[in-house]
Amino acid sequence: MTHPSITKKRAIFRDLHKSGCFVLPNPWDAGSARILSELGFKALATTSSGYAWSCSRADGQLSREDMLEHMRYMVEATNLPVSADFESGFAATTQDLAESVRLAVETGVAGISIEDSTGDPQSPLRSITEAVERMHAARAAIDAAGGDTLLVGRAENFFVGLSDLDDTIKRLKAYADAGADCLYAPGIKTREQICAIVAAVAPKPVNLLMGSNSDMTVKEIADLGVRRISVGGGLARAAMGGFMRAARSIAVDGRFDAFSESPSAAELNALFGRKTNL
Repeated sequence: MTHPSITKKRAIFRDLHKSGCFVLPNPWDAGSARILSELGFKALATTSSGYAWSCSRADGQLSREDMLEHMRYMVEATNLPVSADFESGFAATTQDLAESVRLAVETGVAGISIEDSTGDPQSPLRSITEAVERMHAARAAIDAAGGDTLLVGRAENFFVGLSDLDDTIKRLKAYADAGADCLYAPGIKTREQICAIVAAVAPKPVNLLMGSNSDMTVKEIADLGVRRISVGGGLARAAMGGFMRAARSIAVDGRFDAFSESPSAAELNALFGRKTNL
């Protein structure tokens, strides 16, 4: 069976956003992508933090070239659509942002998210005017490349410690008007916040980031009107956590029993040794 074309994967990804709710998990390498594919997920997303940690870097320390190379690698690692965590586009100006988005589209990703954060703790968010101009530039770059790559607009208010729901909603609505296909406010947690954002940007779909601080299930989240659920660096943290617990047990206690919670070598060889078109 031949691999699906980039155009086909992008069409599949767009269709997933039209109704219902799906989980978009975040692998950081070919092995984690393969496991998620085998578990039946319909699409994947990169994680800037998970990949940075695997490179012994902090989130935000990788370059545009690093991220583009990783995006190409992840697209080639799976037959599933891959959406890209592209941070703030690795660009200070709208012209440079358009170039970044053009290069990102060329990697074959099915979606690209653009944040409105600055990376400056003293002024962590761009003005709405500037952020909207950047969203217009990203939209134009995608349209010039054929228009089939999904554009996600991210309002980083809650992530950078500015927990202003009204401003978050104002930003998301402006990004939707500027051409974002999907809206995302990482850091929101309560049902009231989620419902307010879903209602404000309807009928456009909303992505919800789920970490370890909520007991809501996929069904409960879907019932709130969310179309897409991602986990950011959550799976990478879980993998690192298992590794660190086992390593600490050896280093501190001289014990090896933490390995009992791990899959066997035979199980992993069977999983990764199977021929697959995934």
